[in-house]
Amino acid sequence: MNFFMDLFGNVLELFQDGGWKYVLMWIIGGVLIFLAIVKKMEPTLLLPMGFGAILVNLPNSGAVTEDGAIKLLYDAGIANELFPLLLFIGIGAMIDFGPLLSNPKLMFFGAAAQFGIFFTFSLATIFGFDIKDAASIAIIGAADGPTSIFVANTLGASCKGAIMVAAYSYMALVPIIQPPVIKLITTKKERRIRMEYKPANVSKLTKILFPICITIIVGLVSPQSVTLVGFLMFGNLIRECGVLDNLSDTAQNVLANLITIFLGISIAQNLQAEEFLKLETIIVLLLGLFAFVFDTFGGVMLAKFINIFAKNKINPMIGATGISAFPMSARVVHKMGLEEDSQNFLLMHTIGVNVSGQIASVIAGGLILSLVPAIM
Repeated sequence: MNFFMDLFGNVLELFQDGGWKYVLMWIIGGVLIFLAIVKKMEPTLLLPMGFGAILVNLPNSGAVTEDGAIKLLYDAGIANELFPLLLFIGIGAMIDFGPLLSNPKLMFFGAAAQFGIFFTFSLATIFGFDIKDAASIAIIGAADGPTSIFVANTLGASCKGAIMVAAYSYMALVPIIQPPVIKLITTKKERRIRMEYKPANVSKLTKILFPICITIIVGLVSPQSVTLVGFLMFGNLIRECGVLDNLSDTAQNVLANLITIFLGISIAQNLQAEEFLKLETIIVLLLGLFAFVFDTFGGVMLAKFINIFAKNKINPMIGATGISAFPMSARVVHKMGLEEDSQNFLLMHTIGVNVSGQIASVIAGGLILSLVPAIM
């Protein structure tokens, strides 16, 4: 009985000392866990993020002390961008650039879907964020968690916690956010447009040279993004070279899953109530959502513009997959096409655009890193 009385007294004292903030963070952590388990939204990421949010918001939590486990993981893997870069090797090993190489014009949609990033960059400065924070917030629109972390860390953003949570949360919420936006700006007739897929015979040599050439070109055009692009393309080279199948399988499965778990729980370092529960956080989340929506808008509108002149019409929904949420966005739009017309198979087109968005988002991150010092 005394135990429960002491426990009640400690809880009451906690609330009197502003402990409601901890409870709110527990609820936020619980919501992330709910989305991971019940809704099955990026469970390998949201589950450790949610549990980590609870772990670091226990009073006097040993997980975030100087020698705490989460603090050590954060310093070892996020503060120096190691986890995002290793994750890019795994992502690169998962990507088949065949659909994109069969129709290189799809790259334009990947570029158009970065529109929201630069628009939000300007908008964030109006809200009073300095250049570094505004640039870091804007990159959320790419729906690319590793790039968001890399940019925020490199620029030394003051709101890294909110940026990381927003970037990964919106990646997981693609099935909820994108369909309403797409339906709002397209007609039923446009969504029912069928696109014939004519796969080109992409040689093995082409697939091997592609990641090497992309790395060189991007490195010359946007040196700041060469690390991200290089690790992504290195992972793809492991996949396509044909002599490292075991390493390719390891990168796609063991490495990617392990790093994602470590990344998710390490992000919790920035989810401590004192730092996270601010008005600034809400504004960052809203601006990130705005960037994400307008990236979707940019890709769709490019397709609609091309259709004004094109003889063979493009289903404008495929433009929405130019964000970096691979392969979730491609699957979502493919499913939307089937809902409109059970014979409308858009998957190969959406995959091509989606992988182009993966490259474009990394280049956009590099451009942001190059532009900020010039503006400052």
